Amino acid sequence: MNRNGMIQEIFVVRLQQGNRTTLLSWAGILIAVIALIDWHFEDNIAFGFLYLFPMLMVGGCLARWQIAGVAALCTGLTEAFDPFPWTMPVGISRIILTFAAFFGAGYFGFGAARGRRRANQHLGEIEREVELRRQTEEQLEFLISSSPATIFTLDVNGKVLLANDAAHRLLRVEKGKLQGQPIAQFFPALASVPPHLDEAPTFHTEMECRGRRQDGEVFLAHVWFSTYQTKSGPRLAAVVFDSSEELRDRAEFNLQQILAGSKVLVGALCHEIRNVSGAIAVVHSKLARDERLAHNEDFQALGTLVQGLEKMAGLELRQTTQSVAESIDLRSVLEELRIVIEPSFHESEMAVRWEVSETLPRIWADRQALLQAFLNLARNSQRAMEGQDQKGLTVRASFDEHSVFVRFIDTGPGVANPEQLFEPFQPGAQASGLGLYLSRTFVRAFQGEIEYEPQPTGCCFAVMLTLASDHQPTTGESA
Repeated sequence: MNRNGMIQEIFVVRLQQGNRTTLLSWAGILIAVIALIDWHFEDNIAFGFLYLFPMLMVGGCLARWQIAGVAALCTGLTEAFDPFPWTMPVGISRIILTFAAFFGAGYFGFGAARGRRRANQHLGEIEREVELRRQTEEQLEFLISSSPATIFTLDVNGKVLLANDAAHRLLRVEKGKLQGQPIAQFFPALASVPPHLDEAPTFHTEMECRGRRQDGEVFLAHVWFSTYQTKSGPRLAAVVFDSSEELRDRAEFNLQQILAGSKVLVGALCHEIRNVSGAIAVVHSKLARDERLAHNEDFQALGTLVQGLEKMAGLELRQTTQSVAESIDLRSVLEELRIVIEPSFHESEMAVRWEVSETLPRIWADRQALLQAFLNLARNSQRAMEGQDQKGLTVRASFDEHSVFVRFIDTGPGVANPEQLFEPFQPGAQASGLGLYLSRTFVRAFQGEIEYEPQPTGCCFAVMLTLASDHQPTTGESA
């Protein structure tokens, strides 16, 4: 309770105490005046009934036993100054009835005062609730109006009841003109949401759908919505986020990954073709010593074709792998990896353990390429552990004076031929046989390395990364 509330409560208590003292004083004076009048007039007139008024007064500020005491006093004064003769049977009955009347009047005042206090207390609670509700509504209204997210509510007919400024900006509608318009022209998918009826379930979900601005521009919308019931009928509340930029970024990132992988793949193919062409050229040069073939035009044409093929395949892999490296926080990359892989690992009943130092230094790497390499290693471990009794992956990050190491240790069956791990197009590979080859190529592009570390059981791949503080602007080497 704040200071003003405490002062107000103390003032009310003192005011009630002052009113109680004043009321008791007036009741005492009235009892004395009635007793004096009853004593002064000796005619056959009884003034005892007048004590009902002070009893009503004291009933509102005394306890029950105190009311009984005042009622006994008034009964005694009535009998003391009563002009009629007192006899035992009649007098006892009269005393009982007179006390009951006075006590009943006082108790009536007691009940009325208690009811009035309870009514005042209840009224005060209602006023406080109304004030709290008013403050809450003001805060909620401010929160909705100032929120950068699009928020609106719909009635049972799919018409907008309430929309904040962000909704008008998103849909490019003049401020205040969105209320009453059907939502179907902006979000057709929301118009098909069934209204919340008494027998219908309540919806609390999210979805992606197409949105259309008032000028006809289409965008991708991510919508969180729920239905609820009011006295005026069912309602729907929705929060909308324009995810078009996120879609464009995701599509651009996927395209970049495809292009980067394609370049590495082309480089690998060219490397193999160049090796084969070199071998053919050696054989061709040996056969050229034979005088019968040396002047053969078809044989000479074959040599020319081999030389041309060797030149076409002369594309170096280091020319196909370009990396935009920078100083990055490795912990944030590992957190993104955790968000990506943990759901699928849990669905496969595989445990993932993270042993990451709290003080990892910054590294020099291409963030997206490094994340892709980590993801490839994690997926390889996941595929390797399928069918195993123990399914666990440990991601361990440590560092020394010059490098940071991230190890992926799984409980899989291990590797039969470690010397062929990083070769492209491996026979017997579960996928294309390019995952490890591409991952190492990506990491080498920013002066990193991926190595296989033999383990008694399972498999371990270590990713070595360069410290950002030790980075020198040299061209990345590639395998």
